[in-house]
Amino acid sequence: MAMYQIDFERCKGCGLCVEVCPKKVLELTTDVNAKGYFPAYQARPHDCVFCTTCCIMCPDVAISITKTSEEETNDEEMEMSDG
Repeated sequence: MAMYQIDFERCKGCGLCVEVCPKKVLELTTDVNAKGYFPAYQARPHDCVFCTTCCIMCPDVAISITKTSEEETNDEEMEMSDG
């Protein structure tokens, strides 16, 4: 399993990740961050194949994909459902 994260405040909204995503998972948001940019977000997270192309292309290192163990993922899902 993998966990995908975009640092909303670090992203400058250049759109490189949006352009290179093979599954068209990413889009630019209409919400402005603290620096006045429109950052990228996962519009279709279930389509992500964790290829890391977006991470490689991001000039601001605002995107990270980290491997997680199945146990950690299940624990996080349980915490979210407990709410």
